[in-house]
Amino acid sequence: MIKQLIFIFLIAFLSATTKAQNIGVGADAMYNFQTESFGFGARVNFFPNRGLSIVPQVAYYPGFNKINEYYFGLGLEQKVIRGNTFNFYLLAHGAYNLWANHEESSLDGAQASNWNAEVGAGITTNRCLRPFLEYRYNFKFQETHLRLGLLYIFGCNSSSGNGGKYGGRRKGGTTLCPAY
Repeated sequence: MIKQLIFIFLIAFLSATTKAQNIGVGADAMYNFQTESFGFGARVNFFPNRGLSIVPQVAYYPGFNKINEYYFGLGLEQKVIRGNTFNFYLLAHGAYNLWANHEESSLDGAQASNWNAEVGAGITTNRCLRPFLEYRYNFKFQETHLRLGLLYIFGCNSSSGNGGKYGGRRKGGTTLCPAY
């Protein structure tokens, strides 16, 4: 399974070189409030336009948690407020969930294979290296979790870290990456 994940992200990374400024890769740390579990994830952001992002994601909650599980999903992020420094966005995410230790659960009908749907909101910057913070709600298990991560936008090269080779837009003397 790990080999498959590496292969998926390798393909996404290689395709990024042909679509500079329209693709980013990132990683995040997660905390699930209901299960009191820590996890980590990886993502690729595709920017078909300035307001929408298509975001394939994987996530893993390791075995030291109460819940040991994997997620493989696809999200959509829609920018709702575009600021000079920060962007706020809404998100919807669907995922396949492989619950590795489901047999230890006291929930009726707990099973290894599940489908999940999440909605949430996030905040990120306009820079080439973009920290982000997301809050999500999972409808299937009625859980909330927080994600804190970092996203790198390919082709967004500036000595100040926030300019782009396509010129970006100017606000207060700072060149911003045009993607997202």
